[in-house]
Amino acid sequence: MGYIDAVEATPDVHKLLFENEAVRVIEMSLKAGQTYNQHSHRDETVYYITGSKVKISLPKGNSMEADISVGHLMWHEEWTHTVSNIDDNDLHAIVVAKQ
Repeated sequence: MGYIDAVEATPDVHKLLFENEAVRVIEMSLKAGQTYNQHSHRDETVYYITGSKVKISLPKGNSMEADISVGHLMWHEEWTHTVSNIDDNDLHAIVVAKQ
């Protein structure tokens, strides 16, 4: 599977804030009950401004649920995924991804 640009695949969820030859900074806003289209991020660090419970689905059919707390900070290597917000709270984050 090839790279699927998050901003192009999910413009209602991902907003490009800054980009240069090294990084992309993206604002992510996922409303309660919303699922966004499958997309990719290169190696990324994510800071969650608000928290929520999500279901993360991977292309090969694997999935997991996660309770994301306010202020949670995570790093993840490049991946392609779909996320469903399965909570009553909106999820808001800043994603800093490698170009």
